[in-house]
Amino acid sequence: MSNTFRIIKLAKPFHKLIVLLSSIVLVTALVQLASSVLIKFIIDEIEKELVSGEGNIDRAYVLLGTMLGLGLVGIILESIGMRVGDYTTGRMGKFLTERFYEKIFTLPQKYFDSKISGKIVNQLSRGIQSLSDFFGAMSNFVLPALVQTVFVILVLGYYNMTIALLAFAIFPVFIYISSYSTKKWGEFQVKKNEIEDTTRGRIFEVIGNIKLVRSFNNKQSEWNFVSKNLTKNVKLYDQQSTTYHLLNFARNFGLELVLVIIIFIAFQQTFTGVITFGTLVLILQLLNQLRRPLFAMSFILERIQQAETGSKEFFEILSLPSTEAFSEPTKIELLKNPTIAFRNVSFEYEDGNEVLKNVTFRFDKKETIALVGHSGAGKTTITNLILKFYEPTKGDILLGDKKYKDRTHEFIRSHISLVFQDSELFSSTVFENVAYGKTDAKEKEVIEALKQANAWEFVSKLPKKMYAEIGERGVKLSGGQKQRVQIARAILHNTPILILDEATSSLDAKSERLVQEALEKLMKNKLTLIIAHRFSTIQNADRILVIDDGKIVDSGAPGALATRKGIYSELLRYQIEGNQKLLSEYGLV
Repeated sequence: MSNTFRIIKLAKPFHKLIVLLSSIVLVTALVQLASSVLIKFIIDEIEKELVSGEGNIDRAYVLLGTMLGLGLVGIILESIGMRVGDYTTGRMGKFLTERFYEKIFTLPQKYFDSKISGKIVNQLSRGIQSLSDFFGAMSNFVLPALVQTVFVILVLGYYNMTIALLAFAIFPVFIYISSYSTKKWGEFQVKKNEIEDTTRGRIFEVIGNIKLVRSFNNKQSEWNFVSKNLTKNVKLYDQQSTTYHLLNFARNFGLELVLVIIIFIAFQQTFTGVITFGTLVLILQLLNQLRRPLFAMSFILERIQQAETGSKEFFEILSLPSTEAFSEPTKIELLKNPTIAFRNVSFEYEDGNEVLKNVTFRFDKKETIALVGHSGAGKTTITNLILKFYEPTKGDILLGDKKYKDRTHEFIRSHISLVFQDSELFSSTVFENVAYGKTDAKEKEVIEALKQANAWEFVSKLPKKMYAEIGERGVKLSGGQKQRVQIARAILHNTPILILDEATSSLDAKSERLVQEALEKLMKNKLTLIIAHRFSTIQNADRILVIDDGKIVDSGAPGALATRKGIYSELLRYQIEGNQKLLSEYGLV
């Protein structure tokens, strides 16, 4: 029950709607119960007429008309209740999704480094479904079940205390068995959810990497992985279902046994004249209606348990500490000539792996700096810290004259444009991808950005030009085309700081030349940070920082570093020798 109160608290904006819906359902239940009482009095009038000729037909007609009127009112109220329920459920789903999605944007980057996106989405879907079902059960069943129970027991007690006590005795036993049953169901469900999250996450990954799966002929092994997990889930479901239905049989058999005893007593007392025939009919109706609150309570317990297990990860994510604020975009006055400085910065991951060690440097305004080093030296970590994806373990980072901790995430990132190594594109149109950093961009602005990025030539040939859909992660475009769309996005964003993360590493020579030309236009009058393995992309850099094992081990102009013994000249020599070997093989030198 740990999450139940959190669920109720979470729904605070909908409490008025839930109360309204519960009230409608409550009145509807009372109307239905009143109809049962009216039938009793109608039958009593008929019995009087048959036995003594003293029945009042006019009174019977009035009662019948009242019953029909109440029936009509009940139908109207039921329709209104269903509409209010749909209204509440739709907005509840929207609210829960927005809360979850908002929270996702505030979580630290390290959370996403260790989670599979498909798993997160599955947890979201399950959480929202279980929470919506819980609220539906609470509003549609809790109050009616309580009212019906009290009303039925009181009416039965009025006519026969023995019958009332027997009816009341059903509830604790029935609820105990239901509670135990739902508890066992929940234990199995937790295990099933873990397997389901892993399975759905893997399916999501396979779809995203379908070319990799096919190229390595791993379709069967991936299918086997999912099939094996599904088999585990089916076995758990079999155990879950068997346990539930055995307990359900015991619960329902006990209910039927007690009801038969009550009916036997009612028949006997009617036969001996203790109660009237109309009272017998009323008792039978009330006993039949007694099933609804019993099953409603069982249903509520099941929904509570499902909400507990289904919303477990949902609330775990909501309770994670936020590292970023979530707010409406505001107009930010950018620094005209920003500088970036690291002062004795160290960084280590949670596993204790120290990536940066006491790093100090300064990037001056409109300077082009390149980070060079072996893979894993710490280059990408520096860019992640500059983007404030992570916080340094020690030391300070400054943008302009202020420390990062005194600047908001939004302010810092408003100064930076990125061109990634991987094509970070959405499965929408070229226009939407280019305008992603400036959502109010006009067509002319997007076209101009595409032209400057050497992208308009191929975009203008697409079936719908810049409104052509490019597929997930830009799959319908070539590598060079995707990079140029990214560059157009950065050009339109037009920020004073630019980060190029291996922007030409995966391109052929012609595409690299086109991209390099576009990058040169983009880099004008900006503070530019380049991460590159191809030294041809950094030959015009003002300064190069050489990183090794998380430390700055050398720095200087490209020409000076090339003639100085060290990591830079070593890596440069490897590239030159590789190129010369290739040229000699084809007889070009």
